[in-house]
Amino acid sequence: MTEMDFAWVNQYGYPAIFALLMLGIVGLPVPDETLLTFAGYLVFKHKLALVPTVVTAFLGSACGISVSYGLGRTLGLYLFRRFNWWLHVDAQKLDEILRWYKRRGKYALLVGYFIPGVRHLTAYLAGSAGLPVRTFCLFAWSGGLLWSGSFIAFGYVLGEGWEKAMGRMHQGLVIVSVLVLAILLVLFLTWRHRTDNQLGGA
Repeated sequence: MTEMDFAWVNQYGYPAIFALLMLGIVGLPVPDETLLTFAGYLVFKHKLALVPTVVTAFLGSACGISVSYGLGRTLGLYLFRRFNWWLHVDAQKLDEILRWYKRRGKYALLVGYFIPGVRHLTAYLAGSAGLPVRTFCLFAWSGGLLWSGSFIAFGYVLGEGWEKAMGRMHQGLVIVSVLVLAILLVLFLTWRHRTDNQLGGA
């Protein structure tokens, strides 16, 4: 979290938390977990109130992930096809992926917040797959409340020790993110290899 981010949250409080979280969820380089933990620390210091902080953080994350969902609904398929030279996924495979995500992707919305790098993609994929708005809101917004509330509570409980503990947690989150992305890549390549063999043998 940069000094500017600290200064904005210290000076503007709730509006800064809302704006930074919204932009961070959309995909801008905002250290979301650090921001939330710092907000919890400010609650500990009685510079912010607990309920308004949680509500503001929830609204910021909900707005951010809803923007990503809207982008997926409007631009998702176009961008997939535009950059398909890199993915090498034909139209039939792409349809299969999106159909699967429409059935199962709602759970990724719920837990994806806790994995940096993944949460920026889950809503975009949900929009591209045409996940119903009601389903999206239920899972994405519930996940946002759980995620933001957890890190605010983390900062509040740690108090003065929040920054030191956050450094360790950040390292752990990076390791988990790399592992999850690697597993997803292996699963994707394995699935693509199997479907290529099935089509070749047909």
